[in-house]
Amino acid sequence: MANRKTVQRIMSSRGLIALQANRKYRRGAKASDAGTNVLNRDFTIKRRNVAWCGDITYLPTREGWLYLATYLDLFSRKIVGWQVSSRIDENLVISALDSAVKRENPPEGLLVHTDRGSQYTSRRYSRELEERGFVQSFSKKGCPYDNAVMESFYRTLKRELPLDRKFETRLEARQEIFEFIELYYNTKRPHSSLGYMSPVDYERSFPQGLDS
Repeated sequence: MANRKTVQRIMSSRGLIALQANRKYRRGAKASDAGTNVLNRDFTIKRRNVAWCGDITYLPTREGWLYLATYLDLFSRKIVGWQVSSRIDENLVISALDSAVKRENPPEGLLVHTDRGSQYTSRRYSRELEERGFVQSFSKKGCPYDNAVMESFYRTLKRELPLDRKFETRLEARQEIFEFIELYYNTKRPHSSLGYMSPVDYERSFPQGLDS
């Protein structure tokens, strides 16, 4: 078998050029490998359903962990969608996204910002956003400050829920989460960043946004 130099000499003498194979496609590559931080820590959004943040946390129960995925509207800090599961996978974050979309009916162009967890960088999740016309944004790797608003919400949830004990069942934990988000956090809890109004009251005060 001719060695590489011999082949190159023969091809050169005949005016031939070796072409490199296209390496752009990689089997199993994630759809969002090149994802960027579009949000870039701009948490001061002036209208509803312009930018959402998403993240996952977990709560202990005697049956095992219960995972919670939520989406938060940066305008009002309202939790627009959430879902719980015993499994931490892309189905959890997509189900939470579905609940947010059904509630808010956001327009195309909505920015959805998350960390780079495998649930958010999967092809299926990226396709869900693309099909809805949403823009995907990622925190920088290992930088929690890029999603600081979601980090703050989960600190509040874990501080104010009765987590000094384990829930007996996942169903019990889900009920507590429902009551905390829907009956307290969104509707009653004051936020200093909202002039000490709740997210729902803030939206009622500025139904078209701050710049209307």
